[in-house]
Amino acid sequence: MVATGAARRFQLVLIKPSHYDDDGYVIQWLRSSIPANSLACVYALAADAAERQVLGPDVAFDITAVDETNTRIKVADIVARMKRHGGFGLVGLVGVQSNQFPRAMDIARPLRAAGVPVVIGGFHVSGQLAMLPERPADLQEALDLGCTLFAGEAEGRMDRVLLDAAEGRLQPIYDYMNDLPDLESAPVPFLPTETVGRVFDHHASFDAGRGCPFQCSFCTIINVQGRKSRRRTPDDVEALIRRHWAHGIKRFFITDDNFARNKDWEAIFDRIIKIREEERIDVRLIIQVDTLCHKIENFIEKARRAGVTRVFIGLENINPANLMAANKRQNKITEYRKMLLAWKHAGVLTYAGYILGFPGDTPDSIRADIEIIKRELPLDILEFFFLTPLPGSEDHKTLWTKGVAMDPDMNKYDLEHVTTAHPKMSKAEWEAIYREAWKTYYTPEHALTIFRRGAATGMGLSRLLAVLFIFSAALPIERVHPLQVGGGRMKSRRDRRPGLPIEPIWSYYPKRLWEIVSTHARLGAHWVALDILRRKAKREQAKQPYTDIALTPVTDDETETLDIFTHNEDARRNVAHVRKIDALTHQPVQPHIIAAE
Repeated sequence: MVATGAARRFQLVLIKPSHYDDDGYVIQWLRSSIPANSLACVYALAADAAERQVLGPDVAFDITAVDETNTRIKVADIVARMKRHGGFGLVGLVGVQSNQFPRAMDIARPLRAAGVPVVIGGFHVSGQLAMLPERPADLQEALDLGCTLFAGEAEGRMDRVLLDAAEGRLQPIYDYMNDLPDLESAPVPFLPTETVGRVFDHHASFDAGRGCPFQCSFCTIINVQGRKSRRRTPDDVEALIRRHWAHGIKRFFITDDNFARNKDWEAIFDRIIKIREEERIDVRLIIQVDTLCHKIENFIEKARRAGVTRVFIGLENINPANLMAANKRQNKITEYRKMLLAWKHAGVLTYAGYILGFPGDTPDSIRADIEIIKRELPLDILEFFFLTPLPGSEDHKTLWTKGVAMDPDMNKYDLEHVTTAHPKMSKAEWEAIYREAWKTYYTPEHALTIFRRGAATGMGLSRLLAVLFIFSAALPIERVHPLQVGGGRMKSRRDRRPGLPIEPIWSYYPKRLWEIVSTHARLGAHWVALDILRRKAKREQAKQPYTDIALTPVTDDETETLDIFTHNEDARRNVAHVRKIDALTHQPVQPHIIAAE
């Protein structure tokens, strides 16, 4: 965003940092996969402040928004830009997660050395300040460097930060964790077309609401965004969609941690349904929900009509004891099949997160659980994560308070690395079963089953192929989690983590060329192999409709026959508890009880 004709020009550079891979190179792609909502939120707030001329009528704003997962950060260019304008500006490192904090600091150091003001915000700063009784060393290092820390949300606070930066009096810490703002009528998330254009399918993102009512111990959401639901109005969401549509953007990722618990979900869906069905604007949505969303009347049906094509579900585990250990009480294994079948019959592609490393897990129990999921749950995509004590979570606070050893390298807190000890598995065993889990779920045989189930329920198999390709190829070929993968890996020889050597030109470029050629050859072969399975499933469905245990309608007696309900004592105990609650809930009221009342 560039303004002209003013006496002074305030330079605002907003950066969503990436993080380093295991070789120390920044994870970066020609096209990234997940749009950065935090960047969109801060950009919109800054653009609103510029429009309102918060720095005075003689000051123009030049605002740049950069997502490092798809754009190389050239610190020298930023420094030169600031110098051309007399240091009149600010660099904001926004939405910084724990695994991105080391990279954020590596960007900040040369900026601060050149005298450029830097503000760091996001979940890592907010979570640490909210949960820990004393300031951790990495935040103190940022303060010692002269960076400003911003904790909380920027709605209603952006003006103050910009004014302080313009006047050269930025505070060391802006802490708004005890004063979370309302979202109604706040500027809605937005990014320039050129920024969105670097994301697959030009996906934009927005949060329709913030906060989550549940208490999962591994989650940072409830401690950073609170447990009270705060929402944008349906009017705001409609305006957001129309604004993006005017720029040719029709695909959105709604980043609410659990959109099913947004109290305005129906009103928002109704607005989008009207846009789709009456105005023929082809909006497509990706949402995140919990495992009980199917029990909300009309939720899945309206999601389908509103253009939801993909849904992320926090399945987390099929062992009730593990779920209870993490305070994930809202997940009921007796509802998993009902929920997944409902989404399947709506034609929506399902992703489920699955955490490895709960206290009761062993390599053998994890292997058995994955086989049960493959056989009995009509799930499309399963994505695995290490149980990680993320800064800002109750788990992290508990371990920190007890003095339990945790890996000091925040770059590893990406849910892909072991960061603390497990009571039943060694570090090597835990890492090995993580890698094995991906191989076990994404076998050619199960990929064919997924295609067959998709064909049997009328799902578009080409769309399923693209997603299955990414999730089955990311770890073995690109060596990163599918949620971090993109299209066309970019690497800069000099953008390597400090402390690791810069490889010489004569060895780096031949190795990099071989890496590109071999990676694309493997990706191409994998695509062909999956497409052969897709075609086979399509041919088979034309000859004879497919079905299996997972696609079988839910019956009352399946709790006695399916392994998901009987594979261990905790599962059997959970089923018995559900039956008891159901019996008490639906017990006929006796006449003498009515009389007594």
